[in-house]
Amino acid sequence: MPREAPYLAVADVLRARILAGEWGIGQRLPSRARLAEEYGVGRNVVQRAMDRLIIDGLLEGRAGSGTYVRMPRERLRLVRSRHRERGQGPARRPDLRERGRADAWDSHSQVRVPAPDAVAERLAIAPGDLCVRTHYEFLADGQPVQLSESWEPMVITKGTPVVLPETGPLAGKGVVERMRSIGVVIATVTEIPRPARATQAQANLLGISVGDLVLQIERTIYDTDGRPVETADMVIPDARREVVYEFGVDRP
Repeated sequence: MPREAPYLAVADVLRARILAGEWGIGQRLPSRARLAEEYGVGRNVVQRAMDRLIIDGLLEGRAGSGTYVRMPRERLRLVRSRHRERGQGPARRPDLRERGRADAWDSHSQVRVPAPDAVAERLAIAPGDLCVRTHYEFLADGQPVQLSESWEPMVITKGTPVVLPETGPLAGKGVVERMRSIGVVIATVTEIPRPARATQAQANLLGISVGDLVLQIERTIYDTDGRPVETADMVIPDARREVVYEFGVDRP
């Protein structure tokens, strides 16, 4: 059986001590030198252990001051539910109430953007076919909670009033309503969630640290003919939001 890396072992011990309350919220941890001596390891091992706990959200580093126990952040709940998509279904149970729904967002759309290979494959179009690309930054109670990059083939919306998702008569109404207005009926939505670590750009926009855990959701929306009409990549910081998938049960 492979031996656990020394920094992971130190991180486990420090985590247990923090959770046991040995150091309170806002309290400074001992120096790297002191902890290295206590555990019989090098300072670099202690630093990697602390970095691990910073990524996990237990610690925060303060430049020129040291490393401190971090104030826990409330994780807002984001419910992914087919009831909302269908506009029907029973009321959601109290324990599934949504606390992470965005109440504001910024967006920026670009037209005539050539589809990269991966996006083209998801949209069943040729690489380089023109699309509308829209970047979103979502806020809940003024706090950044989600990023999204959406792609729509221009062959579907070109020349219509809904070519831009956030302008025109149906600005902000969503893909289903916008597409319905031009005779395209949505039938299916697929989502593929994957865990990942925040990039520098994502960390800057979300107000988190590089390497923090995020959930990436690859969403594609299809019409009744099985044609993809939109695909998007959503990025949700794990420290800010917990994602709950809710499904109804078809009754005979």
